[in-house]
Amino acid sequence: MYERIINLIGMDNFKKINNCKVLLVGCGGVGSFAFTALIRSGFLNITVIDKDQVELSNLNRQLVASLDTIGKSKVEIALNMAKNLNKDIKIKAINTYLSSDNINILDKDYDYIIDACDTLKTKVELIKWAEENNIKIITSLGMGNRINASKIKITTLAKTAGDPLAKVLRKLVKEHHLKDNIKVCFSEELPIKKGKVDSLITSPGIAGLLIVNEIINDIVKLS
Repeated sequence: MYERIINLIGMDNFKKINNCKVLLVGCGGVGSFAFTALIRSGFLNITVIDKDQVELSNLNRQLVASLDTIGKSKVEIALNMAKNLNKDIKIKAINTYLSSDNINILDKDYDYIIDACDTLKTKVELIKWAEENNIKIITSLGMGNRINASKIKITTLAKTAGDPLAKVLRKLVKEHHLKDNIKVCFSEELPIKKGKVDSLITSPGIAGLLIVNEIINDIVKLS
């Protein structure tokens, strides 16, 4: 299954990916693409956390969503997806909403945290947890109400501008005396409308893939 990856980056680098331990919080638009990219890239140790069930409105952009999965747990679907791709994968699926009340369920030895959740309080808790435990984290910012996925990039929270979510998160990070040099997946495109958040598949999909690409390049360091 992974022959073309091994030919590209070498067996030693591929084993580094195999051994990497990743926490993914959120398995929606961004998270489901990140999850699938992790599985197909050879990551074998993944914890995925989400409490949501698939809804009809998820069909346009979430890889866990199909007509057959409406009403089912997203993390259970993700677990089945992973097992259908690689029988040897070690997936820990946690069906809950992560918060300050239960964040101690997390391990302290993750190599990377992918924050693909929607809740600002949870984002702050994850940034705090990562800082306290010296874990690398990439936080996904606003991808809704945008149509130009070419504007999405990986940068640091301190360098973001124009994104309302990033503005609030910067303020909260400062209030909690946390570092603002964490990596974020950020769109330079301003939201094209206010109010209810709507989305194409392209922006959250590209964001999820870019986050995993950033992790792979950080591990492999070929370029």
